[in-house]
Amino acid sequence: MEPKKSIAVVEDEVAISKLIAYVLENAGFHVRTIFDGGEALEKIKNDPPDLILLDLMLPTMSGFELLSRIKEEASLSRVPIVVLTCRGQDEDKDRAFRLGAIEYVTKPFSPTGLVAMLKNIFSSSAQ
Repeated sequence: MEPKKSIAVVEDEVAISKLIAYVLENAGFHVRTIFDGGEALEKIKNDPPDLILLDLMLPTMSGFELLSRIKEEASLSRVPIVVLTCRGQDEDKDRAFRLGAIEYVTKPFSPTGLVAMLKNIFSSSAQ
């Protein structure tokens, strides 16, 4: 049996983090929640996940800065990053994709749609 895929959820709103963790754990993923951008960079460097689910509005370091810093790290540059945010402006989406995000999801989101997208990302990367 294949080990569970690990997902780091970087989201500062506790209720949303709990909802995402609950949904993803029930779908068979191993989930770590991190509530702060600066803390996220250190934790992700020390224990890289298989995928990062990233909010853009975070304390101490914005999601954009965190995305950029992760992609600059040689050991992390290939970790897929999905942005999950309430910011739906085209310029935010464009910036996130330019910085290396592979998907951009706006809140409110469909939990089942999110799980399906993540499973698709993992199955595509396995080929």
